[in-house]
Amino acid sequence: MTKLGVYFFLKTTVIAIAAVVIAYVLLLKFYLYASLLFILFLLVVYRWLASERKLVSHVVDFSEAVRYRDFTRRFAVKRPDTMEGKLFLAFNNINQVYKQISIDKEIQHQYLNKVINMLDSAIIFYQGDTGKVIWINDAFKQLFQTPHLGNLRGLIKRHEDLYEKTIQMTLGTQQMETVSSAVGKIKLLMHGSEFETQDGTFRIVVYQNINEAIDATETKAWQKLLRVLTHEIMNSIAPISSLAETLHDRLGQGYNEDDVDDLKVGIYTIKRRSEGLLQFAKSYRLINRVDEPNLEEIQLKVLFENIYQLLEPTLLQKNIDLDIILKDRRLALKADINLLEQALINLLLNAIEAVKDAENPYISIAGLQRDGFTVIKVQDNGCGMPADIQEQIFTPFFTTKKSGSGVGLTLSKQIMLLHKGNLFVESKEGEGSAFILQFQS
Repeated sequence: MTKLGVYFFLKTTVIAIAAVVIAYVLLLKFYLYASLLFILFLLVVYRWLASERKLVSHVVDFSEAVRYRDFTRRFAVKRPDTMEGKLFLAFNNINQVYKQISIDKEIQHQYLNKVINMLDSAIIFYQGDTGKVIWINDAFKQLFQTPHLGNLRGLIKRHEDLYEKTIQMTLGTQQMETVSSAVGKIKLLMHGSEFETQDGTFRIVVYQNINEAIDATETKAWQKLLRVLTHEIMNSIAPISSLAETLHDRLGQGYNEDDVDDLKVGIYTIKRRSEGLLQFAKSYRLINRVDEPNLEEIQLKVLFENIYQLLEPTLLQKNIDLDIILKDRRLALKADINLLEQALINLLLNAIEAVKDAENPYISIAGLQRDGFTVIKVQDNGCGMPADIQEQIFTPFFTTKKSGSGVGLTLSKQIMLLHKGNLFVESKEGEGSAFILQFQS
């Protein structure tokens, strides 16, 4: 039994004994003594009750302080061994613990606030049913010129389109929208999530300004394309210009019958190179004319057999082994058969070119399921590619072949993007290359 329990037991015992004594004195008819004892008894009980009531009032005061999160009060402990002293010690310990929790919570809040305000993405946190805004970060304030926002409906006056797209957005998915901002029309990548607490439903929406990223990507792509175009055109124009100038000088100096053949050869060369430029322009136009795919279910077994029959004469002539790997012969995918065949033919022709100097030329085409995707893999044991070449092979008109147009891989990549898939390359110098066509299952 604890000290407090012993104290309570003794107090109860004393009261009971006092009551018995008073009753006994009354029984002996000592009324004066009984009255004095009863008055003394009442004084002692009152004092004990007053002490208990004081302790109860302290508990009530402390509970009110906890209710209003006031943990600054300190209780003076004069006698630690008394009931009041022990209670005050307990109150002080609780205050200290909650004070430390509050300090830690405030530090975490400030840390999180600093981190989120350092982000470039605009963030808003609001109550789902009422629209009451709990918090917005600095990026939101700057991007939308909104220093304060009490309710989400406050966006209607400044950015009505942003308000509508925020309300109507599908939670849990990313979507790209164009809205007005302080810097004009911008493209936003929006993502929202929702969660529930005992206080209600809350939403967090993140707005990422992707204008600069898109502009930078487009600029880089144009610069790369222009470099290739300039290189290809200058490679053709410079010789044509030089040859035309030579022929012009020959004609200006006069010519005889012996010079006619040379003039014919020069003019034919200009014609042939000009036709090459026209073919180059047609190739460029071809890249931009790939139609929307006509999707249908294709059995990979049938697809591979059709392509093998088409390329079999070339493979036999060049003594190249082509291995078809298809563990699941029922494996199928949805694609445009004509576009997919074109992409695979381009990749296989590149593989044939890559293995021409190999001692035992070998190419494989495989179909498989991997990580939730349907994959077609075209692999060879050719010379492989260095890393810098791998970064450029999908650029329009980039080629390492003397007779190449630089269109095949670009066209294959675009065909895969039209199928909402992708085309990757894995290659090491001296070990061969693998092109991976990845389709959504």
